[in-house]
Amino acid sequence: MSTLNVSNISDGTTSVGTGYVVNGAAKAWCNADGTGTVVINESFNTSSITDNGTGQYSLTWINAFSNGDYSHSGSDYFYGLLSTNTNTFTTTSAAVYTYSNSFAVRDNAFNTSAHGDLA
Repeated sequence: MSTLNVSNISDGTTSVGTGYVVNGAAKAWCNADGTGTVVINESFNTSSITDNGTGQYSLTWINAFSNGDYSHSGSDYFYGLLSTNTNTFTTTSAAVYTYSNSFAVRDNAFNTSAHGDLA
């Protein structure tokens, strides 16, 4: 395996420090449809989604985080009401809950992203 050491990355017009890319970019994200048969529409570093009941899902990461203290957030398509439970974060998965506008759990399509250090 080779290592490439650079301080900046450029597209020829704009340059950005590699520290922003390594430390600031989302390490995982997921666009999923939680209605009917649950499906991942598009994702990065998300291997699967599990339907745990109405409005309750678990996402599994392809590459593990270094610990369970990463940031995970998102929103659903209809009401923007989505929560993540930090008590359920592991290095390889996170729980997601989607809600109706009356704050009852309900199946919805949603987007999430996770930021932190990978193992």
